[in-house]
Amino acid sequence: MSATPLVSQVELHNPVKSELIPPLLGASLADLTTWVQQQGQPAYRGKQLHEWIYDKGVRSLADISVFSKQWRQEVAEVPIGRSTLHYRSEAPDGTVKFLLRLADDQIIETVGIPTFAEAGDGPKSRLTVCVSTQVGCPMACDFCATGKGGFKRNLARHEIVDQVLTVQEDFQQRVSNVVFMGLGEPLLNTENVLAALKCLNQDVGIGQRSLTVSTVGIRDRIRQFAQNNLQITLAVSLHAPNQALREKLIPSARAYPLEDLLTECREYVEITGRRVTFEYVLLAGVNDLPEHALELSKCLRGFQSHVNLIPYNPIQEVDYKRPNRDRIQAFVNVLKQQNTAVSVRYSRGLEADAACGQLRASKN
Repeated sequence: MSATPLVSQVELHNPVKSELIPPLLGASLADLTTWVQQQGQPAYRGKQLHEWIYDKGVRSLADISVFSKQWRQEVAEVPIGRSTLHYRSEAPDGTVKFLLRLADDQIIETVGIPTFAEAGDGPKSRLTVCVSTQVGCPMACDFCATGKGGFKRNLARHEIVDQVLTVQEDFQQRVSNVVFMGLGEPLLNTENVLAALKCLNQDVGIGQRSLTVSTVGIRDRIRQFAQNNLQITLAVSLHAPNQALREKLIPSARAYPLEDLLTECREYVEITGRRVTFEYVLLAGVNDLPEHALELSKCLRGFQSHVNLIPYNPIQEVDYKRPNRDRIQAFVNVLKQQNTAVSVRYSRGLEADAACGQLRASKN
């Protein structure tokens, strides 16, 4: 995971090329130290720059007061790489949806999800950020709002990291967990996702085991991802216990059979020693019957995994329904009877259209 090369001194003093200067956000302490030295500054300026970017959340080099006024003027055109807030919406449960405007005017969505130590007015014990990895999504899962708007481009490393810093600043609290479950398919943007994971771990200070990457499954990418031997959590969006039903819900499954996907997941466990989480959205009358649960448990028999059931969150474009609690509990009971590890996740931020499957980079 090599960092994006930073600007040379020749480029820096050529205003015509200023738009070619890569943002500093996402660069490591070593990279920033090298860069300040290239600009004729002492090495300790690298540590100062790193602190102002990651701890203070500075948005312009001109605002770093510990630098001389003259040097701040010289590097004024060097971008840090922060987005601007386009829209903010807060749900009654405290979940906040942010629409962020990028340098090219594309809009992405990120979500801040606070967890309280106790029900009511207890102190916040955890802050999770759901980050996007693409502008839009090419996977077009039938029950998900994100793919309805199509795909535009991958996000760069700094655009992913910026989302975490934005939520951290808004809540005025350190982010404890990051889930790559927002707009897009992370494993179609592997290089930038891996670079962002490294930055979030080493520069922002979030432990690897507090980082989760979700994927619908891209052929050979889980195997490749495993070679990095990270201690993150891999979450695979399964949503069906057999190939025929999965193809109806996930168009890309036609090119990537369920059996092949599960084989790669088993290899991931063998390589990393980390279990795989399987995300399963429960759709009433579609994939939530006891026989579906039994079939699912048979698919996952024999390797280290955990099933995360997500009762469906409604969107305008389709008529799927959320199963009632009795139906959900019956599904859970079958899995437990088959010794399949399972939990139910009721999504936060439903009222703000910030819940799982509702993200669409729009206000509505």
